[in-house]
Amino acid sequence: MTSARPTVGFIGLGIMGLPMTANLLKAGFPVVVWNRSSGRVDEAIALGAQRGTSPSDVASKADVTIVCVTASADVEAVVLGAGGAIEGVRSGTVLIDMSSISPDVTRAIAAQLKAKGVEMLDAPVSGGEGGAINGTLSIMVGGDEAVLERARPVLEAMGTRITHCGPTGAGQTVKLCNQIAVCVNNLAMAEALVFCQKSGVAPSKMLEAITAGAAGSWQLSNLGSRIIARDFAPGFKVSLQQKDLRIALEAAETIGVPLAGVSLVHQLLAVVEQREGGDLGTQALVRSLEMLAGVEVGTPQA
Repeated sequence: MTSARPTVGFIGLGIMGLPMTANLLKAGFPVVVWNRSSGRVDEAIALGAQRGTSPSDVASKADVTIVCVTASADVEAVVLGAGGAIEGVRSGTVLIDMSSISPDVTRAIAAQLKAKGVEMLDAPVSGGEGGAINGTLSIMVGGDEAVLERARPVLEAMGTRITHCGPTGAGQTVKLCNQIAVCVNNLAMAEALVFCQKSGVAPSKMLEAITAGAAGSWQLSNLGSRIIARDFAPGFKVSLQQKDLRIALEAAETIGVPLAGVSLVHQLLAVVEQREGGDLGTQALVRSLEMLAGVEVGTPQA
């Protein structure tokens, strides 16, 4: 990483990865990309990226290799599997995993990379697709602080708040804390909206009254009006939220911490998944409460 603009490898061009790649290119970084489906690669090439033939090929050409895929098993596959990044990484380079996965899996992967002379940062993000597009993601980083400082210019092309959370795995732990807080706030919003609707008061008036007060939250300000408008398009999908909550519950069981609110949200979202699929936005949590209460938020008052 001696160049002012190190070559960045990007593995995983999904709903987050492609716009993150676009922002790296806008910032002037050479970017080599790989994705399981070629269509997203073609889009990145059109933006100015170079095509990699495999995760190993991408890593062999990169000073900083970024991984942004769905789950722990996916990260293990593209980093440690056949043709994985570990086969191509060069000693002295950095691999940054920006997926949201298990802290334990993160530490195991980091140990294998360390044996190859490669430093790893776990750097999951918050901010959803909008944050990825606008380059305003919040990035939670675990790993050596000196390595973070080397990689900071790359991360700054994608996010506006970059926080060093502690040693390897700490970024993933903080991301789980984020998901715990987000999902319980989502439940509070959904319960308030359903209660308000059933009580015969206009939910839009309720939102106007409470969002600026002590009850205010990102969910109320950004998702409440979408629920009233019956807009369940995803900023963050139910299926991905469920994946993160499963990781949180497993980690909590390991350390003996009760997550009663998370458990409830996980079960309520399972109803949404079973009845309506996992591709809806997480605001669809309200649908399970509406089914139980026999009411639909946003329906004109009688």
